Amino acid sequence: MDIGVIFPQTEIGPDPGAVREFAQAAEDLGYTHLFIADHVLGGDPQHHPHLANSYYTHHSVMHEPFTLMGYLAGVTKRVGLGTGILILPQRQTALVAKQAAEVDVLSGGRMRLGVGVGWNPLEYQALNQDFHNRGRRSEEQVAVLRALWTQEVVNFQGRWHHITHAGLNPLPVQRPIPIWFGAGSSASPTPPEPVLRRIAQIADGWFPSFPPNQAGREAIGQLRAYVAEAGREQSAVGVEARLRLAGKQPEDWANEVREWQDIGATSLVVEARRGGIGGVEGHIDAIQRFRDVVPRA
Repeated sequence: MDIGVIFPQTEIGPDPGAVREFAQAAEDLGYTHLFIADHVLGGDPQHHPHLANSYYTHHSVMHEPFTLMGYLAGVTKRVGLGTGILILPQRQTALVAKQAAEVDVLSGGRMRLGVGVGWNPLEYQALNQDFHNRGRRSEEQVAVLRALWTQEVVNFQGRWHHITHAGLNPLPVQRPIPIWFGAGSSASPTPPEPVLRRIAQIADGWFPSFPPNQAGREAIGQLRAYVAEAGREQSAVGVEARLRLAGKQPEDWANEVREWQDIGATSLVVEARRGGIGGVEGHIDAIQRFRDVVPRA
């Protein structure tokens, strides 16, 4: 099982030295990849009541993910770089394709694009994108991305995208770059059937949002049934679990890794955020303690 770590940008601050220190520590500890969140804007809860209890507001430090990964590509050698998740429908598709290809080139093929449709209409409004058709548009966006990553010249005429005999240069190292979907939330862990089918049909993997319980086992089982129905190999669609360290003992961490393996997760990402940790040193210590308990993958 691959074991990555969530990049704690909201808690280690904007200092580039701290960013470098955490990424290099994660690499040295044997973590396989960094999982990097995306929000272009944070809203002020005084003017946007739906953000009153949100972890992401205008006070939250959020690096632009492609710029951040370009920096990380230069200060690391092996660790994978992935978005978790990029809010794809609020961004221009061809520009995302260009930025992701560039990160893949500069990192030597270490890019993974995790995408989702987001939850905050505030960002869509500011970026002049339609919040209400974001799910349907995202499917076409994936097709456009893969075409631009694998063909020197693309001629694509879709419902929302029109590319006339044009292409990227340089193309990415990976052709195509893997695309994983984030879907589900703490309030509604299992996505609706159309979303789960979309993951099974076109994604390279899924980031679920549930614990390793019976409901989670059933959701993964349903995904596997849809993958088979789509005529794809089961190995073509991964499942990446999330393990939160806060509020648990080290033996709980090891047990949870085994539980995730048992219900079918193919990889896992460790989260030390929201545990009252201060600064980069505290976050490095937390992922070190996890590694002391759970051996390298």
